[in-house]
Amino acid sequence: MTEQELKNFLDEKYLLYNHPRFIETDPLSIPRLFSRKEDIEIAGFLAATIAWGQRPTIIRNASKLMDWMDNRPFEFITQNETTDFERFDEFVHRTFNGIDCRYFLHALREIYRSGSSLETLFTEGFQQDGSMMSGIVRFREKFLSYQPEKRTLKHVANPLKGSSAKRINMFLRWMVRDNSTGVDFGLWKDIPTSALMMPLDVHSGNVARKLGLLKRKQNDWKAVDELTSRLRDFDRDDPVKYDFALFGLGVFEKF
Repeated sequence: MTEQELKNFLDEKYLLYNHPRFIETDPLSIPRLFSRKEDIEIAGFLAATIAWGQRPTIIRNASKLMDWMDNRPFEFITQNETTDFERFDEFVHRTFNGIDCRYFLHALREIYRSGSSLETLFTEGFQQDGSMMSGIVRFREKFLSYQPEKRTLKHVANPLKGSSAKRINMFLRWMVRDNSTGVDFGLWKDIPTSALMMPLDVHSGNVARKLGLLKRKQNDWKAVDELTSRLRDFDRDDPVKYDFALFGLGVFEKF
């Protein structure tokens, strides 16, 4: 394919998959249950955190978390003490267990009670040098500052050590991209869509390589940077919109 043919192909798939009809089978369906900004942020962050494995299992376990928070995540986290998190000791999603879950709730409580927020942390880091890597690093530094168990550290991606940070980049896409199609939320206004990085996973990586968009073999931060830079050739202002195209081609069309 020529460059123009490839762009047209990706644009076509983007329009197909960037649609609310696909939300029902996507972890994005969890934050879509809420209308309050803080509820959406917390629900989205927790759903994104466990977004690996079978999609029905992800949605079922994320729904369980919301149920255990009485479907009021912001109020539940900020108005309860650590002892009220004991019910989450039994939570398990693959390698994310009750120890990890309780720490995540504790860290979220401390962040929001201090008058800060997830948006504030990511934005502060981003504004240091205009990169989402700095936004993720700043968030990670603060989020892990409340003495977690060593095992919990692996559940917050570190791009400085090469992680693709797929789930965090997906969460950022949800929060930053506009809500014009009823898919992403567009809640955060101080991070431009042009700065977002691709939520790279096995599916999108394989499709990107087949299309000649990605040469690097590992799905790491260098691959994220390479692929995002390539996609900016097609849309400089919103490169991660092609996440829908690559993921849809891989998951739904087995491209």
